[in-house]
Amino acid sequence: MPTEASLTALLHGPDQRGLVARVAGWIFERGGNILHADQHRDPSAGVFFQRVEWLPANAAADADAFFAFANQLGMSARVGSSSKRSRLALFVSKADHCFHDLVLRWKAGEFACDIVAVISNHPDLAAAAAAYGLPFHLTPIAAATKAADEGRQLALLQSLDIELVVLARYMQILSTEFLQAFGRPVINIHHSFLPAFAGGKPYHQAAARGVKLIGATAHYATAVLDDGPIIQQDVARVTHRHDVDDLIRKGRDLEKTVLAQAVRWHLEHRVLVYGNKTVVFD
Repeated sequence: MPTEASLTALLHGPDQRGLVARVAGWIFERGGNILHADQHRDPSAGVFFQRVEWLPANAAADADAFFAFANQLGMSARVGSSSKRSRLALFVSKADHCFHDLVLRWKAGEFACDIVAVISNHPDLAAAAAAYGLPFHLTPIAAATKAADEGRQLALLQSLDIELVVLARYMQILSTEFLQAFGRPVINIHHSFLPAFAGGKPYHQAAARGVKLIGATAHYATAVLDDGPIIQQDVARVTHRHDVDDLIRKGRDLEKTVLAQAVRWHLEHRVLVYGNKTVVFD
């Protein structure tokens, strides 16, 4: 692994001849060394997507200059640096399996981020957060005062300069106003293989339907419930012998791994959103 800071660019726009060569040439001309490059073309939409990671001769200058270069190509771009650790907040309620899994992976060095806050509408995980040395913020949510309650959460996120929110089985629906005001990515884990069984009690819905597969879906939260761009999904086989408790138990294992993978990919600048879909680069 390189010890120097690398830059990673995600870009997309109308497909045209020579894009790969022009991006590689731009990096070469500025003294950079490409570590990894991958691209994808959506033939139906005529859109080109690329992820390129390189060691720059001048990281600050290249990060700024790349946007102007991408604009000349008619492309939209996002650039991240391996030296920049995102500031992350975990939203939790009572279920603790995704919370513990994410925190332990973070402590093991799997995520290039800083978890700076645990925010919850219930006090149940306060002691666990304290045991990990993480600040815990209790922010109760009531239907009659939801706008004001979310306003306090937003003020907290802004004061901490949070760049990514992860909903680790946070059993509240974020309002459209909250998402618009925050204006930064929010990753959610839903305990079904979306678009099947959206909304509440998906394992109960799955058991009632007699499915032979259950799943978990990590996606970006949007104003439409459980409808945001999907980052990662996985499934497990079930049979008529499995009851709801069995589905919940098996599903929790899926939820942990699917959410962790989605968070890792996001932090590594591997996820490019367009429309209501994503391109996730290897």
